[in-house]
Amino acid sequence: MNRLAQTALLFLLGATLLHAGTTDLYLRYVKEGLRPLVLLAGAVLIVTAAATLWYDRRGTSPRDRGGTPTHDRGGTPTEDRGAHDRGTPAHDHDREPRISWLLALPVLALILVAPPALGSYSAAHTGTALTKPFGFPALPAGDAPLHLAVADYAGRAIYDDGRALRDRELKITGFVTLDREGAPYLVRMGLNCCAADAQPVKIALTGSVPPVLRPDTWLEITGTYTPRRTKDPVNDGPIPYLEVTTAKPVPTPHDPYDETWNT
Repeated sequence: MNRLAQTALLFLLGATLLHAGTTDLYLRYVKEGLRPLVLLAGAVLIVTAAATLWYDRRGTSPRDRGGTPTHDRGGTPTEDRGAHDRGTPAHDHDREPRISWLLALPVLALILVAPPALGSYSAAHTGTALTKPFGFPALPAGDAPLHLAVADYAGRAIYDDGRALRDRELKITGFVTLDREGAPYLVRMGLNCCAADAQPVKIALTGSVPPVLRPDTWLEITGTYTPRRTKDPVNDGPIPYLEVTTAKPVPTPHDPYDETWNT
């Protein structure tokens, strides 16, 4: 790979990161709060590519090209040919290692492949990652349905015994996964940083559960708290149940990962 090709790849990678950061594409890879860093990384790569091209176009001195300026009998500067005498090709410095072509891989991956958000397969093969929160913020009072995140309901149901959830109508959105026995769960994946460390939090469903559920279907569940619990068949982690009243399909949300993760 020569310098020009390397510069072009840096520019393309930077432009691709800027495109991902200005659209929802970056949400497939990192959590929403990291958007500024994605945009910054793209801008830095583009500036680096531009600076590399500018310096390359300016040219280099004979010393930069590996030769030592000397003078012939007429006083005209010439280039030391010691490198040639030692059997070193004059343009070896322009030959970049072939491994530099690996820079093309992330560019092609971002341009050609837009992987879906992690779904039921990952959730079914990963144990619930529910952890005890530091506290439970007060919930809105009144008779209106409470809209809760999967992790919020699960945390309150397991570690607060559902004290603030009793006798309240609840609305929770997540996607469906089934265990090996066909038992349905409502799941939301949470990120600490990026999709590579995504882990699920699960709610088991009981009550008026639709008779046919397809994995990866997004549902808005209306239901009530129940003290019933079970254990995750993958890691024996605690999973609360939700008594389902109604369930309706909904589109995949803007951010498919749980924004309340680790709060």
